[in-house]
Order: sequence, then structure tokens, then C-alpha cells
Amino acid sequence: MNPLTPATTNAAPWSLCVYCGSRFGDLAAYRETAEATGRLLAQSGGRLVYGGGRVGLMGAVADGALEHGASVVGVIPDALMKREVGHAGVQELHVVQNMHERKMLMAEKSDAFLALPGGIGTMEEIFEMWSWQQLGYHAKPVGLLNVAGYYDALIEFLRVGLDRGFLSPEQHAALLVDDDLPRLMDALRTRALVVRASAAPSDYSQT
Repeated sequence: MNPLTPATTNAAPWSLCVYCGSRFGDLAAYRETAEATGRLLAQSGGRLVYGGGRVGLMGAVADGALEHGASVVGVIPDALMKREVGHAGVQELHVVQNMHERKMLMAEKSDAFLALPGGIGTMEEIFEMWSWQQLGYHAKPVGLLNVAGYYDALIEFLRVGLDRGFLSPEQHAALLVDDDLPRLMDALRTRALVVRASAAPSDYSQT
């Protein structure tokens, strides 16, 4: 399947938290995929929850969602807002005091989590959601999109962790990894709606 092919349309509403870089990176595919993520999310009836920025891939995914009619929720720390990197065009922009508040609010407003290419912030955020899932703080699905091989080395590292006994097979499999955007978004949406229908509680107060 072409990674930019439209996903399911007229689907049940859901909220997807997207983590990604505040830079564009060195390949056009990163920006194109970020824009496509916003577009496909809109076409699937979804709402975007993200870090509230207007720069880099963060801005691209928000613009892609907005241009195709999706609701967008941004959550940004006050320090970044003061540096004028907040996206003024989103329908809902929460300015919080620190990064912990940002991550908590984004988690609470989301049904699933997806990482696109990004730096240490992106990786820290998706790993935290994966860790919180393992600890039972939530049951929401967590995904990693491997665009143009960007996460090849990380995926191999996780395989090493599995082989060396530091990750269980269940923990390893809980992170949904794919290089096909529509397929991964469909998997996240399907699992997210199952979790939401089961009324599985999320408790972030222990973090």
C-alpha cells in the first residue's frame, strides 16, 4: 500500500496524539508524511492532539489536519509559547507551566499515541507512553512509524533488548511498529476504539 493512500473514511471519532520533530529533517518524506498524517486523521474522523508548535514536523501535521477539517488540540509549555513557536491557527491551544503537565494533558485527551520522526523529545515521549502502558496507567495503543528507515537502528536496538531478556515478548509486541502510515493508523484506531468501548480506566496520577 502506498504510505500516503487515504485511510478509512466516515469512521467513529477518535483522538490521536502525535509526537514528532520541531525540525523538518533532511528528507522531504518526513514532511510529506507529517502532512499526510494530519490529512488521514481528518479522513478517519479523528482529532489531533499534539505539542502545539507551528514549526517543523509539528507544524506540518497540524496544518495537514486543519486543511482537511480535523479538530486540533495543542498543548505547549509557557516557555515555548513565549518564544513564539505556538500555532495560532488551532482550535484549542492549552498553555501549561511545564513539560510534565504537557505530557499528562496530552495523554488524557488522547485515545492512542503515534511517533513520527523526531529527536530526543519525540523518543522520550513515545517511550514514556509505552512505559505507562506497561505499568498499567493506561491501555491505549502506542505506535512508531518508521519513515524512510529513520527508526531502523532504534527498532534493531529494541530487538536486542528482547533477545537479551530486558524486554518481554509481550512488552516488545505492545509497541506497534510499521512503515505504512494508513495501516498503522488503522491499527491504532481499531485498538483505541476497543479500549474506549471497554471503559478501561486510565490513571496518570501515579506518574
